[in-house]
Amino acid sequence: MSVIDQKKILRKEMLLKRSKLLNPEKKKYDEWVCHSLWNSIKTHQSKKVHCYLPMGSEIDITPLIDKMLTHGITVVTPKTLPKRRLQHLVLASLNQLEKGVFGTSYPANATEYFGSYDLIIVPGLSFNKANYRLGYGGGYYDNFMEQHSNSKKIGICYPFQIVEKIPLETHDLQLDEILVNSEFLEL
Repeated sequence: MSVIDQKKILRKEMLLKRSKLLNPEKKKYDEWVCHSLWNSIKTHQSKKVHCYLPMGSEIDITPLIDKMLTHGITVVTPKTLPKRRLQHLVLASLNQLEKGVFGTSYPANATEYFGSYDLIIVPGLSFNKANYRLGYGGGYYDNFMEQHSNSKKIGICYPFQIVEKIPLETHDLQLDEILVNSEFLEL
């Protein structure tokens, strides 16, 4: 079976598992992720953070985003463009969002950001212990992260999203860290 086919099967499996999460457990885990990321941001004195705006059953980091905005941290979020490109927009408020492609959201009337980042919070469908990730298949984050090799990159996921082996291609990039808490085994 080809790497591409292996990735398709793993994506489908993880999307299904994530969609079956029960809300009380999901909410508790999402809160743990936000708290842990906030501690990392404070410890490393991160002033410019790139993060996703959650969609579907992704880890809800909106409380963290709100906290970063309240504390004057520059928050930059992606807007998906054609040809596997992202436009990076400064987020001023979670109340001023527009709907994008693939169920995404992005800041309305936002300023484009071209600078560097202290931290990039990376979503994904699956991760392994060697800090590789499986995304949604567009290559958007791999292209973006390649341009920001000096930024700390943390992937976030639920415990079941950690697998022994991620099918890899040459363009797949390794993250600095995967934030996961296996104590939440009921997820």
